[in-house]
Amino acid sequence: MTDLQERVPPTLTRLADLLDTEGAAGTDPADAWGHPSLCEGWTVAHVVAHVTMPARLTPEQWGAEMAAAGGDFGVLSNTVAARDSALPRAELLEQLRSARLHAWQPPGGGAAGALSHAVIHSLDVTVALGVPTVAPQDAVVAVLDAVVATGGSWFGVDLSGVRLEASDADWSWGSGEPLRAPLGELVSLVSGRTLPDGRSLPRR
Repeated sequence: MTDLQERVPPTLTRLADLLDTEGAAGTDPADAWGHPSLCEGWTVAHVVAHVTMPARLTPEQWGAEMAAAGGDFGVLSNTVAARDSALPRAELLEQLRSARLHAWQPPGGGAAGALSHAVIHSLDVTVALGVPTVAPQDAVVAVLDAVVATGGSWFGVDLSGVRLEASDADWSWGSGEPLRAPLGELVSLVSGRTLPDGRSLPRR
């Protein structure tokens, strides 16, 4: 991939399409929005509200939110996700598809950070719902490569003594006890998530 940012729009647009289409989670979009995500304590609606913050908040509003949270990004994220998950679905879907969000990069994170944010949170939704990954496969691999290159330190997981093997692609990493799963589930695991079947990686 020559430009990681180019994989952000299709990831977020396909996520919007999924949540705007009947059949998500095997029922209808309304039920999908209320379904638990892989982010502990968050529904799918919370995840979408979190992902779309850059499309909704001006720099001044962001600063005010951070000040109200006492400078704690975790507090800010939970507050905004809980509040803005109640916004009209059409508004959140429009923000997922917005050029402003597609061009956004996290401070200091660049295009790699933007892609990781889009891919990981899209998987928080799709893995939880049990539906196919919406991110392009090369984007998922790029994020997986980036996370394992840190040994899991980004998310505080312990990758020592484990060999990650993709069941849907020619990808593997590490040595030790094999852990085999689709690429998307591997990204979720190395990002510190617990899969619907209960699998997780140990914490550092």
